[in-house]
Amino acid sequence: MKKKLIRIVSIYSVIYTTITLLSSVLYLCNGVYEDPSGNWHELDRAIILLIGIAAFELCTNLPVKPLALRYLTAYIPSQLLAFAYVWFSGLREPLAKTAYRDIWINFTSLFVLLCIINTVIYVFKKKRGQKGERQ
Repeated sequence: MKKKLIRIVSIYSVIYTTITLLSSVLYLCNGVYEDPSGNWHELDRAIILLIGIAAFELCTNLPVKPLALRYLTAYIPSQLLAFAYVWFSGLREPLAKTAYRDIWINFTSLFVLLCIINTVIYVFKKKRGQKGERQ
């Protein structure tokens, strides 16, 4: 349990750091030297990532057999939760016109990337297990 928690926190930290650095580099390349959204934007990013990581961790442990169905079962409610979070953040400050599109693109692309990585690991472990049974 402790190893799994450390793995989840590590994954969360690496992804958050990577996204934050990428965002900062993109702002700097576009001549923006300060984050126009400020600290709320950082907190929003952290919460959305937490929703995604929690959903992904849940979906890797669901007892649903086809991987695609397992991923879909976790993706739909978590994406709806992310949309709800965006809506609630609109009560705090006005949303960008592309807020829902942006969250859909960012959330979905990260989720798909994690699913691809998980599938590759799953297939590799399965082949490795079959190879061990033959010997």
